[in-house]
Amino acid sequence: MSQTSCRTWSILFTATLMIAALTDPIWAHDNHCQAITQSVADAGFEDRVAVTCEDDHALITSDTYPHHAKMTGIVNTNEQVPVPAQYSAPIIFSPTLGETPLTRDAALGVAVNGVPIYDYTAGGEMSQEDLAHHQARHDTLQTGQLDICGGHAGRGDDYHYHAEPTCMIEQMDNTAENPIIGWAFDGYPIYGRLNPDGSEIAPGDLDICNGQADDTYGYRYHTSADAPYIVQCLMGDVPNFNQLLRVRPLSAKNGQDVEPGRPPQGGVEDLFYNEGTNGHRHMEYTYQGESYFIHYAPSDEDGCYSFETKTVTNSGVVHNGTYCR
Repeated sequence: MSQTSCRTWSILFTATLMIAALTDPIWAHDNHCQAITQSVADAGFEDRVAVTCEDDHALITSDTYPHHAKMTGIVNTNEQVPVPAQYSAPIIFSPTLGETPLTRDAALGVAVNGVPIYDYTAGGEMSQEDLAHHQARHDTLQTGQLDICGGHAGRGDDYHYHAEPTCMIEQMDNTAENPIIGWAFDGYPIYGRLNPDGSEIAPGDLDICNGQADDTYGYRYHTSADAPYIVQCLMGDVPNFNQLLRVRPLSAKNGQDVEPGRPPQGGVEDLFYNEGTNGHRHMEYTYQGESYFIHYAPSDEDGCYSFETKTVTNSGVVHNGTYCR
């Protein structure tokens, strides 16, 4: 066979494989499952993130609590702290692009270290009409709500990312390979600021959701230095989109809801989060010259934590309580 014929056969064979991947449910299941599993393992997080493949989706399960710096550097705090939470993020197989971008006031995907990924707004203020316009007053990065790693604790005391997860990327074993850093709930992968081959992303290449076409998966998302920083919306179809899993917020041991913190007017200073031994965690900060803190540790009951707090939200009164997921 001539060299030209070999090249032609190779191209046809590759095209056949790509068509099979898009049309054969078994092929799509096996290959997508392997890709998701491999992305977690290659990054070095398989010891604390589990991937389970089911009929039409994979579950990326973790405690959403990353092993990197957290909360440090925040100015505009909501007086919440990151508390571990069991979470299984569903990533569908056989992704297909839809006709309308999808938005929600919760996670749009999950990083390979098991931490949920949100859009850049603080409380899901992103409507479909807002996608084309930067929501500066809701921008968690520009308003000082994010830590040095691109994340913070939300109203449910759940840690998640709103911008590029820089500290996680630095920890990844395969950082130099421009790897997949996460998966969106529509089944498409998320990459960093470069294309998978290491080339720069030209201005205008990314669409309204911060994604572009991909030869392997059909489509992929990216992080970016400028807004929207990370996945802003989903371009793929997602069954039961509005019923996607959310991290369960903390509630008092007696079953009552816990009122979330409120950002102190004008922001705080010197916010620092520290992890001690035996699961003890402590966040402290200063507001108008006075010190405040949130301290917690695992209680005797599984999934529950003993808290001691002095917050601006509660007018500086010290509170003690046990809160559970």
